[in-house]
Amino acid sequence: MAENYMKTESLSVGYNGKALIHDICLDIRSGEIVTLIGPNGAGKSTILKSITRQLQIIGGNVTIAGKNLHSLSYKELSTKMSVVLTERMKPELMTCHDIVATGRYPYTGRLGFLTPEDEEKVDAAMAAVHAEDLGNRDFNAISDGQRQRVLLARAICQEPEIIILDEPTSFLDIRHKLELLSILRSMAKENGITVIMSLHEIDLAQKISDKIICVKGDHIAHYGEPESIFEENTIRDLYSIDNGYFDPVFGSLELPKPEGEPKVFVLSGCGSGIPVFRRLQKKNIPFAAGILYTNDVDYQLARLLAAEVVTEKPFMPISEEAFTRAAGLIRKCERVINAGFPEGEGNCRMKELIAMAGDKIDQNS
Repeated sequence: MAENYMKTESLSVGYNGKALIHDICLDIRSGEIVTLIGPNGAGKSTILKSITRQLQIIGGNVTIAGKNLHSLSYKELSTKMSVVLTERMKPELMTCHDIVATGRYPYTGRLGFLTPEDEEKVDAAMAAVHAEDLGNRDFNAISDGQRQRVLLARAICQEPEIIILDEPTSFLDIRHKLELLSILRSMAKENGITVIMSLHEIDLAQKISDKIICVKGDHIAHYGEPESIFEENTIRDLYSIDNGYFDPVFGSLELPKPEGEPKVFVLSGCGSGIPVFRRLQKKNIPFAAGILYTNDVDYQLARLLAAEVVTEKPFMPISEEAFTRAAGLIRKCERVINAGFPEGEGNCRMKELIAMAGDKIDQNS
């Protein structure tokens, strides 16, 4: 993936000669999966339509494999790039095989006849997306998930060096989202095809992408590897989240914590508290959690959902300060839930907290 395949320099995109997003500077390598994320209306589709020549570029340059985008003929561009957009096609009297076969037209003669070799590539593309059984079916009579697979097969059949997809997982259930993204990953990593797409599912974008482009306002807010992008504050600012949280550890969105003084104290460790935290949040019951080491997976969620969290430094014995604070919260709470925790020399004082809770204790509830 050392070769730079697509590059934008001071690119400006928009409509009717008016630039909406300025100074887009990207270097995208062969075989990379690059995903645009950002709020609705931010301009993700505008960028994709501009680099596929469906919209006139307002300013700057785009190069593909060292060639200026606008120096390529449409036939040459179609052999390098395939595009899958969100607009729903409604072709008349075309089977799924017919749709996929249109991907071979850049390589056919003027009459558009497919050779036996072309037909083999159509069949291979349909097999790649597990759509062999759809060949003779009317494209308008299949489900949204099946349509996306057929359109992706058409793109594969085109044998592109780069594939552009605008919200390819829209209208798909979770199984077909995962299947589609798995196919794209195989295309990129096994065949060296560059994939550029927009996604609304930021948890999936975090897991599949080599690079992330954050689009907001009149510029690219962030561009880089997922590890540097998917941080709590970055995602909060990108989407203006003020009614919940993004958890970078789990890659999940969390609803706001229940308001008020904690009514329940949860004793847990090593993941045992996570289902308890979620149950209490669903019931809108404010709770406290502890004593949690800050490298414990329970802490990562408790810090977002709990009204208070009593913590200790990793690998250290429970301090008097942490014990006293936890004991005080237990006395104030109406109920104590012991979700279970590994016992060791460092956290042996957790047993004292259980004893202190007395008849407030609720084992594994």
